[in-house]
Amino acid sequence: MTTLKEFEDALREQGMHMALAILQKLRDRDRTKRSVTPARRIAGKKMTPELARHILELHATTEMTQQEIAFQLGVNQGRVNEVIKRGKWLDDNPAAPEAIARDKAKARMAGADTRKRPERRDIRAAASPNKKRPDAKAGSQAQLLLGDL
Repeated sequence: MTTLKEFEDALREQGMHMALAILQKLRDRDRTKRSVTPARRIAGKKMTPELARHILELHATTEMTQQEIAFQLGVNQGRVNEVIKRGKWLDDNPAAPEAIARDKAKARMAGADTRKRPERRDIRAAASPNKKRPDAKAGSQAQLLLGDL
């Protein structure tokens, strides 16, 4: 298989300047029609009940995949799946788990959540303050030997 560069060199060697000119025109035409769109959304839309209903409508009336619906509407494909499979975001209840999670995430992004996460050792100490680590020797004494059976 030959590369485009090798093909152009062969045309030059043969003196086929018209073919090279046509090739350049095709290249220029393709550059003007080329559009660079992001593969993923950078700042998507806020999930609303109206948007969720629109997702369900597109899913029911078209043969579009979840990824195509997500790309067209500017949302995450996982959100499209949640709407279709579990009916999330269909009501405007601010106490819904997804609304609470969204609001917490927005607060974190705005820098409002400045609390420090507890360290792992603090979590373990709080979970079991009176619990001691098992002694390695005590565990080995309770083992059965094959001869005991």
